Amino acid sequence: MFWSLELLILAALVWTCTKISFLFSPIGIFISTLFVPIIISGFLFYLFNPVIKFLMKVKIKKFGISRTGAVAILFLFLAVVLVALVGYLIPRLMTQLGQLVTNIPGYAKAVTDSSTDTFNHLNNYAWFKEIDFNSYLKQFENSMGTYFQSIATNLTNSIGSMIGVATTVTIVALTVPVMLFYMLKDGHKLVPTLKKLVPEKHGDELVELLGRMGDTISAYIGGQAIECLFVGVFTAIGYSIIGMPYILLLGVMAGLANVIPYIGPYIGIFPALIIAVTQSTQMIVFVIIVVLIVQQIDGNFVYPNVIGKSLNIHPLTIIVLLLVAGNIAGLPGMILGIPLYAVIKVVVQYFFEIRRLQEK
Repeated sequence: MFWSLELLILAALVWTCTKISFLFSPIGIFISTLFVPIIISGFLFYLFNPVIKFLMKVKIKKFGISRTGAVAILFLFLAVVLVALVGYLIPRLMTQLGQLVTNIPGYAKAVTDSSTDTFNHLNNYAWFKEIDFNSYLKQFENSMGTYFQSIATNLTNSIGSMIGVATTVTIVALTVPVMLFYMLKDGHKLVPTLKKLVPEKHGDELVELLGRMGDTISAYIGGQAIECLFVGVFTAIGYSIIGMPYILLLGVMAGLANVIPYIGPYIGIFPALIIAVTQSTQMIVFVIIVVLIVQQIDGNFVYPNVIGKSLNIHPLTIIVLLLVAGNIAGLPGMILGIPLYAVIKVVVQYFFEIRRLQEK
């Protein structure tokens, strides 16, 4: 009788909420509007907070740097970097992106012609003639042509959506620096404030747990930034050596795709392979060699030293996490799933340590 009443009350609450959902829509809009700036600001906070701590330890003529001064120095440095990016990197990226979009129809034709030549060459073999690949070839040609044409059409005709994206980016660009400034300036006050809200006997435990969680997130984000920068720069250098076009754009794509462990390198190499197919068979081999060299250096030297030691997660666990998080939340889930698991792992390990100490 008790459980039946509980279920009836719960069902009544759900039904009532569906009827007055319009009351909650402003809250949903408010949360969705702030979600992206908060995520980006939090990411940058954990990335730059170690830099703030380092600057505060620096002494100039026996005078230290305050936290506000360290934040000001960091923002000044970021402003210089941003000006350099806007003046040098972004115009070249936009130029290469425009050239790539313009050449998409030609690349589509080159890919289909290359596949046709390959099938015609294989038709010289008796064993291949017994397999009817003509229907598959026609489907492949039609699908490739439709796919590339749709990409070109969407990129050229989606002016309205581009204006919406530009508006969102502008809002985020204006909001994130303000949020980041106050996070870096006053973020250290959060833990003492939370400590006052819990019983005194658990205050030190909360401080230690939050410290471990913060160190894990900071190590992962900082290491991920270093790894992506390494992959992007050295992939672009490798492409420039072998004579690939769009080296800057392809290097940025490879670096950004590397945010996703294990799957990222395959996503990053795909655009380069499509362009290499239009060049020559030798270029395809060179692209694969460049990516293999960069990924081997990254997997054996960079990742174990900047990320692997801080997370200590088995590769099989990472693959399972990527599959599950990707199905649940798509690309954001694949990016955020591993650090979230690492934080949960830290919490579980800490409580197990506390329990062992209590049993002793």
